Amino acid sequence: MARSPIARGVVLAVLAAVAFGATTPAIAWAGRGLGPFATAALLYAGAALAAAAMQAVSWTLRRVATGHSPVPLRGARLRRGDLPRVVAVALFGGAIAPSLLAWGLARAGAVTGSLLLNLEAVFTVLLARAVFREPVGRRVALAAAAMVAGGAILVLDTEHGAGAASLAGALAVAAATLGWAIDNTLTRPLAERDPLDVIAAKAGLGAAFTAIAARIASEPVPPVGAVLVLALCGATGYGVSLRLYLLAQRAIGAARTGSVFALAP
Repeated sequence: MARSPIARGVVLAVLAAVAFGATTPAIAWAGRGLGPFATAALLYAGAALAAAAMQAVSWTLRRVATGHSPVPLRGARLRRGDLPRVVAVALFGGAIAPSLLAWGLARAGAVTGSLLLNLEAVFTVLLARAVFREPVGRRVALAAAAMVAGGAILVLDTEHGAGAASLAGALAVAAATLGWAIDNTLTRPLAERDPLDVIAAKAGLGAAFTAIAARIASEPVPPVGAVLVLALCGATGYGVSLRLYLLAQRAIGAARTGSVFALAP
Protein backbone atom coordinates (compact mmCIF):
# COMPACT_ATOMS: atom_id res chain seq x y z
CA MET A 1 0.00 0.00 0.00
CA ALA A 2 2.81 2.41 0.87
CA ARG A 3 4.39 1.83 -2.58
CA SER A 4 1.18 2.58 -4.48
CA PRO A 5 0.03 6.22 -4.31
CA ILE A 6 -3.06 5.35 -6.38
CA ALA A 7 -4.16 2.62 -3.97
CA ARG A 8 -3.44 4.87 -0.98
CA GLY A 9 -5.36 7.75 -2.57
CA VAL A 10 -8.35 5.54 -3.34
CA VAL A 11 -8.49 4.26 0.25
CA LEU A 12 -8.30 7.82 1.60
CA ALA A 13 -11.05 8.96 -0.79
CA VAL A 14 -13.29 6.05 0.27
CA LEU A 15 -12.80 6.88 3.94
CA ALA A 16 -13.58 10.55 3.21
CA ALA A 17 -16.75 9.49 1.39
CA VAL A 18 -17.92 7.32 4.29
CA ALA A 19 -17.26 10.06 6.83
CA PHE A 20 -19.19 12.59 4.74
CA GLY A 21 -22.05 10.41 3.50
CA ALA A 22 -22.95 9.07 6.94
CA THR A 23 -23.73 12.57 8.19
CA THR A 24 -26.31 13.61 5.56
CA PRO A 25 -29.36 11.83 7.10
CA ALA A 26 -28.38 13.16 10.54
CA ILE A 27 -28.15 16.70 9.17
CA ALA A 28 -31.60 16.38 7.58
CA TRP A 29 -33.01 15.17 10.93
CA ALA A 30 -31.24 17.63 13.25
CA GLY A 31 -31.76 20.59 10.92
CA ARG A 32 -35.56 20.41 10.89
CA GLY A 33 -37.03 23.75 11.82
CA LEU A 34 -33.64 25.48 11.73
CA GLY A 35 -32.46 28.10 9.30
CA PRO A 36 -30.02 26.99 6.58
CA PHE A 37 -27.38 29.53 7.61
CA ALA A 38 -27.48 28.46 11.26
CA THR A 39 -27.19 24.82 10.20
CA ALA A 40 -24.20 25.56 7.97
CA ALA A 41 -22.54 27.63 10.71
CA LEU A 42 -22.81 24.75 13.19
CA LEU A 43 -21.45 22.25 10.68
CA TYR A 44 -18.34 24.29 10.00
CA ALA A 45 -17.89 25.28 13.62
CA GLY A 46 -17.69 21.54 14.31
CA ALA A 47 -15.17 21.15 11.47
CA ALA A 48 -13.02 23.96 12.91
CA LEU A 49 -13.06 22.28 16.34
CA ALA A 50 -12.09 18.96 14.74
CA ALA A 51 -9.17 20.64 12.96
CA ALA A 52 -8.00 22.17 16.24
CA ALA A 53 -8.23 18.78 17.98
CA MET A 54 -6.31 17.01 15.21
CA GLN A 55 -3.69 19.75 15.26
CA ALA A 56 -3.26 19.35 19.03
CA VAL A 57 -2.85 15.58 18.71
CA SER A 58 -0.34 16.04 15.90
CA TRP A 59 1.72 18.52 17.91
CA THR A 60 1.70 16.15 20.89
CA LEU A 61 2.90 13.22 18.79
CA ARG A 62 5.60 15.35 17.19
CA ARG A 63 6.79 16.56 20.60
CA VAL A 64 6.93 13.00 21.94
CA ALA A 65 8.85 11.86 18.85
CA THR A 66 11.44 14.67 18.97
CA GLY A 67 14.95 13.30 18.98
CA HIS A 68 13.87 9.77 18.14
CA SER A 69 11.70 9.30 15.04
CA PRO A 70 10.09 12.68 14.31
CA VAL A 71 6.63 12.69 12.80
CA PRO A 72 6.97 14.02 9.22
CA LEU A 73 5.32 17.30 8.35
CA ARG A 74 2.06 16.91 6.49
CA GLY A 75 2.81 19.78 4.11
CA ALA A 76 3.89 23.41 3.89
CA ARG A 77 2.08 25.97 5.99
CA LEU A 78 -0.43 28.33 4.42
CA ARG A 79 1.07 31.54 3.07
CA ARG A 80 -0.23 35.07 2.71
CA GLY A 81 -0.56 34.55 -1.04
CA ASP A 82 -3.02 31.70 -0.37
CA LEU A 83 -5.51 34.03 1.34
CA PRO A 84 -7.67 34.91 -1.74
CA ARG A 85 -7.99 31.22 -2.62
CA VAL A 86 -8.81 30.25 0.98
CA VAL A 87 -11.50 32.95 1.18
CA ALA A 88 -13.02 31.72 -2.10
CA VAL A 89 -12.95 28.12 -0.84
CA ALA A 90 -14.65 29.18 2.40
CA LEU A 91 -17.28 31.17 0.49
CA PHE A 92 -18.23 28.42 -1.99
CA GLY A 93 -17.58 25.32 0.12
CA GLY A 94 -18.04 26.63 3.65
CA ALA A 95 -20.95 29.03 3.24
CA ILE A 96 -22.93 28.80 -0.01
CA ALA A 97 -22.87 25.00 -0.52
CA PRO A 98 -23.81 23.88 3.03
CA SER A 99 -26.54 26.52 3.26
CA LEU A 100 -28.06 25.27 -0.01
CA LEU A 101 -27.73 21.68 1.23
CA ALA A 102 -29.52 22.44 4.51
CA TRP A 103 -32.30 24.30 2.69
CA GLY A 104 -32.64 21.55 0.07
CA LEU A 105 -32.64 18.63 2.52
CA ALA A 106 -35.50 20.22 4.44
CA ARG A 107 -37.62 20.10 1.28
CA ALA A 108 -36.35 17.17 -0.81
CA GLY A 109 -35.67 14.74 2.05
CA ALA A 110 -32.56 12.84 3.11
CA VAL A 111 -32.80 10.01 0.53
CA THR A 112 -33.18 12.22 -2.55
CA GLY A 113 -30.69 14.73 -1.17
CA SER A 114 -28.10 12.04 -0.45
CA LEU A 115 -28.37 10.55 -3.94
CA LEU A 116 -28.14 13.95 -5.60
CA LEU A 117 -24.83 14.53 -3.83
CA ASN A 118 -23.34 12.29 -6.54
CA LEU A 119 -23.47 15.31 -8.84
CA GLU A 120 -20.53 16.77 -6.91
CA ALA A 121 -18.32 14.09 -8.46
CA VAL A 122 -19.58 14.95 -11.95
CA PHE A 123 -18.95 18.66 -11.56
CA THR A 124 -15.54 18.00 -9.95
CA VAL A 125 -14.45 15.74 -12.82
CA LEU A 126 -15.55 18.31 -15.41
CA LEU A 127 -13.83 21.20 -13.63
CA ALA A 128 -10.65 19.18 -13.01
CA ARG A 129 -10.53 18.39 -16.72
CA ALA A 130 -11.23 21.99 -17.78
CA VAL A 131 -8.94 23.74 -15.27
CA PHE A 132 -6.09 21.29 -14.59
CA ARG A 133 -6.28 19.15 -17.77
CA GLU A 134 -6.44 16.03 -15.63
CA PRO A 135 -6.99 12.87 -17.72
CA VAL A 136 -10.51 11.45 -17.72
CA GLY A 137 -10.65 7.85 -18.90
CA ARG A 138 -13.60 5.99 -20.36
CA ARG A 139 -14.54 4.45 -17.01
CA VAL A 140 -14.71 7.83 -15.26
CA ALA A 141 -16.64 9.31 -18.19
CA LEU A 142 -19.13 6.42 -18.10
CA ALA A 143 -19.53 6.79 -14.34
CA ALA A 144 -20.12 10.53 -14.71
CA ALA A 145 -22.76 9.94 -17.40
CA ALA A 146 -24.53 7.41 -15.16
CA MET A 147 -24.54 9.88 -12.26
CA VAL A 148 -25.97 12.64 -14.45
CA ALA A 149 -28.72 10.28 -15.63
CA GLY A 150 -29.48 9.29 -12.03
CA GLY A 151 -29.66 12.92 -10.94
CA ALA A 152 -32.00 13.75 -13.83
CA ILE A 153 -34.29 10.86 -12.88
CA LEU A 154 -34.42 12.04 -9.26
CA VAL A 155 -35.26 15.62 -10.25
CA LEU A 156 -37.96 14.44 -12.68
CA ASP A 157 -39.36 12.17 -9.97
CA THR A 158 -39.69 15.06 -7.52
CA GLU A 159 -41.22 17.25 -10.24
CA HIS A 160 -43.98 14.76 -11.02
CA GLY A 161 -44.49 13.23 -7.58
CA ALA A 162 -43.99 15.50 -4.59
CA GLY A 163 -44.67 19.03 -5.72
CA ALA A 164 -42.80 22.27 -6.27
CA ALA A 165 -41.21 22.34 -2.80
CA SER A 166 -39.47 19.00 -3.33
CA LEU A 167 -38.33 20.05 -6.80
CA ALA A 168 -36.89 23.29 -5.41
CA GLY A 169 -35.15 21.31 -2.68
CA ALA A 170 -33.64 18.90 -5.20
CA LEU A 171 -32.37 21.77 -7.34
CA ALA A 172 -30.90 23.43 -4.25
CA VAL A 173 -28.98 20.26 -3.36
CA ALA A 174 -27.75 20.04 -6.96
CA ALA A 175 -26.57 23.66 -6.73
CA ALA A 176 -24.81 22.80 -3.46
CA THR A 177 -22.86 20.06 -5.24
CA LEU A 178 -21.72 22.60 -7.83
CA GLY A 179 -20.53 24.85 -5.01
CA TRP A 180 -18.53 21.99 -3.48
CA ALA A 181 -17.11 21.06 -6.89
CA ILE A 182 -15.85 24.64 -7.27
CA ASP A 183 -14.47 24.31 -3.74
CA ASN A 184 -12.68 21.06 -4.71
CA THR A 185 -11.19 22.69 -7.79
CA LEU A 186 -10.02 25.76 -5.90
CA THR A 187 -8.59 23.54 -3.17
CA ARG A 188 -6.49 21.41 -5.55
CA PRO A 189 -3.50 23.85 -5.53
CA LEU A 190 -3.67 23.78 -1.71
CA ALA A 191 -3.28 19.99 -1.57
CA GLU A 192 0.44 20.34 -0.82
CA ARG A 193 -0.30 22.63 2.12
CA ASP A 194 -0.84 21.31 5.63
CA PRO A 195 -4.40 19.85 5.43
CA LEU A 196 -5.21 20.92 8.98
CA ASP A 197 -4.27 24.52 8.18
CA VAL A 198 -6.58 24.43 5.15
CA ILE A 199 -9.43 22.87 7.13
CA ALA A 200 -9.10 25.31 10.01
CA ALA A 201 -9.04 28.34 7.69
CA LYS A 202 -11.92 27.14 5.51
CA ALA A 203 -14.08 26.01 8.44
CA GLY A 204 -13.43 29.09 10.55
CA LEU A 205 -14.24 31.50 7.73
CA GLY A 206 -17.22 29.42 6.57
CA ALA A 207 -18.68 29.36 10.09
CA ALA A 208 -18.16 33.11 10.42
CA PHE A 209 -19.79 33.90 7.05
CA THR A 210 -22.87 31.77 7.74
CA ALA A 211 -23.22 32.90 11.37
CA ILE A 212 -23.33 36.51 10.17
CA ALA A 213 -25.87 35.56 7.50
CA ALA A 214 -27.99 33.73 10.11
CA ARG A 215 -27.94 36.82 12.29
CA ILE A 216 -28.94 39.10 9.41
CA ALA A 217 -31.75 36.71 8.43
CA SER A 218 -32.96 36.59 12.08
CA GLU A 219 -32.91 32.79 12.12
CA PRO A 220 -33.95 31.16 15.42
CA VAL A 221 -31.33 30.01 17.90
CA PRO A 222 -30.99 26.20 17.58
CA PRO A 223 -31.75 24.02 20.64
CA VAL A 224 -28.85 22.40 22.48
CA GLY A 225 -29.54 18.94 21.06
CA ALA A 226 -29.41 20.16 17.47
CA VAL A 227 -26.23 22.14 18.21
CA LEU A 228 -24.46 19.03 19.49
CA VAL A 229 -25.61 16.78 16.64
CA LEU A 230 -24.77 19.27 13.90
CA ALA A 231 -21.38 20.13 15.43
CA LEU A 232 -20.55 16.42 15.61
CA CYS A 233 -21.65 15.98 11.98
CA GLY A 234 -19.43 18.90 11.03
CA ALA A 235 -16.45 17.47 12.90
CA THR A 236 -16.84 14.09 11.16
CA GLY A 237 -18.25 14.90 7.73
CA TYR A 238 -16.62 18.28 7.13
CA GLY A 239 -13.47 18.13 9.28
CA VAL A 240 -12.07 14.59 9.30
CA SER A 241 -13.56 13.91 5.85
CA LEU A 242 -11.95 17.02 4.36
CA ARG A 243 -8.54 16.09 5.73
CA LEU A 244 -8.81 12.64 4.12
CA TYR A 245 -10.07 14.24 0.89
CA LEU A 246 -7.10 16.63 0.68
CA LEU A 247 -4.64 13.80 1.27
CA ALA A 248 -6.38 11.78 -1.46
CA GLN A 249 -6.17 14.73 -3.86
CA ARG A 250 -2.45 14.94 -3.18
CA ALA A 251 -2.08 11.27 -4.18
CA ILE A 252 -4.45 10.83 -7.13
CA GLY A 253 -5.66 14.29 -8.24
CA ALA A 254 -9.02 16.04 -8.16
CA ALA A 255 -10.84 14.04 -10.86
CA ARG A 256 -10.07 10.59 -9.47
CA THR A 257 -10.71 11.70 -5.91
CA GLY A 258 -14.05 13.19 -6.93
CA SER A 259 -15.12 10.02 -8.74
CA VAL A 260 -14.25 7.78 -5.76
CA PHE A 261 -15.89 10.25 -3.36
CA ALA A 262 -19.15 9.53 -5.20
CA LEU A 263 -19.49 6.55 -2.84
CA ALA A 264 -20.66 9.03 -0.18
CA PRO A 265 -24.42 8.76 -0.93
